[in-house]
Amino acid sequence: MPEKTKILIADDEPSLRMVLETVLGKAGYKVDSVDNGAEALKMALNEDYGAALLDIRMPKMNGLQAFDEIHKQKPDLPVILMTAYSTAEIAVEAMKRGVFDYVIKPFSVEEVKILIARAIHLLNLNREVEYLTQEVQALSQEPTGPCRLIGESLKMQEVYKSIGKVANSKATVLLSGSTGTGKGMVAKTIHFVSDRWQKPFIQVNCGAIPEGLLESDLFGHEKGSFTGAINQKLGKFELAEGGTIFLDEIGEMNLNLQVKLLRVLQEHEYERVGGTQTYVADVRVIAATNRDLEKEIVEKRFREDLYYRLNVVSIYLPPLCERGDDVILLAQYFLNQFALEAQRVGVVFSPEVIDIFRHYLWPGNVRELGNAVEHALIMSNSKVIMPENLPPHFMSEETEISPKESSEAFHPLRSVLADAEKNHIIKALNCTGGNRAHAAKLLEISRRALIYKIQEHKLNN
Repeated sequence: MPEKTKILIADDEPSLRMVLETVLGKAGYKVDSVDNGAEALKMALNEDYGAALLDIRMPKMNGLQAFDEIHKQKPDLPVILMTAYSTAEIAVEAMKRGVFDYVIKPFSVEEVKILIARAIHLLNLNREVEYLTQEVQALSQEPTGPCRLIGESLKMQEVYKSIGKVANSKATVLLSGSTGTGKGMVAKTIHFVSDRWQKPFIQVNCGAIPEGLLESDLFGHEKGSFTGAINQKLGKFELAEGGTIFLDEIGEMNLNLQVKLLRVLQEHEYERVGGTQTYVADVRVIAATNRDLEKEIVEKRFREDLYYRLNVVSIYLPPLCERGDDVILLAQYFLNQFALEAQRVGVVFSPEVIDIFRHYLWPGNVRELGNAVEHALIMSNSKVIMPENLPPHFMSEETEISPKESSEAFHPLRSVLADAEKNHIIKALNCTGGNRAHAAKLLEISRRALIYKIQEHKLNN
């Protein structure tokens, strides 16, 4: 009989080790378990394991430290971290260092079994290199600034994983999502956890700069190259040398300038406006859009070749209405920040405000939430923020329901269901800023089916 695949478990909770030993043993694995990181390191280096599960917080040596040492000598061993603390810092740091994946306690044993099976399958196919390519960096070389991404939802955990995987690569990144979802913050996070963090991070809003001036802003110009060019000007690509340039609202860029940006991405070269000297660009490009660029390509407003150059790695920022209780975490974060600035520490939300925040659709996403919290703090004179302190549009009118409904209040079930479907589609489109592809994913139907439903309910008008 073939030898059983061996799994290593390291956790200082005896009950969790016993459960994992039993479940994985029944699944056909041979399991070794230890209660500290130092012993896990010793076992991992001396035995042949198909995968390892390490708790982050353990005595003698924590899970990240043990992983670092294991990864130096056995870079192909898939390591899954276990943690009870689902913060952005842990997620980004773990994925950046090259761990295979991580799970948040309490977790489903089925989830762990699936992860282990996938890890071993990839190990046997020699594909772990896709997941374990990041170089281990000494802590003294890491950026010391805190990661300001807030959220524990599953969708944000996927964002953190993507950031960790892409951070130290040179690949261009395309961030998509509705306005106000935090694309700029994600771009900064990618830069500041990358090996370019000591170099400049430069942001350009392509939709805020007049079309005739955007080329000069990006690539610079020579003196006298056009009316008003009284001095030589360095462009953003030159100023961002060695660092990162974030092109926000890339969908607003005109086609002529798109050609020049494509050259930078393909050949890493550009010239200043009115100049002849060629400059080499050592710049990492991150772009963002709230538009459906595939639709823009069909309508001849965006170049397909540029789209594929920008979209080497794509990260989708979910709207706030898809992030569950992240809205409460973010609201509390904003309240703490604004209260500290206003020297009003100790202000809290009433339960009614928390309930309103949970059920509001947040069409303006994180940006709208921040504005709402700041408004409420200003309008409140007490230690407790009440519903009446929120912006007026949060106070929906309440309608009284008569205890006795007449037969006129009832409608055919078919029309009621149709209205419910129509309203649900409208909510999904509002939630995703009108992006049909993302709305279709939210509704778990195909994009073609969504388009049919939009036409059926006459939502194009």
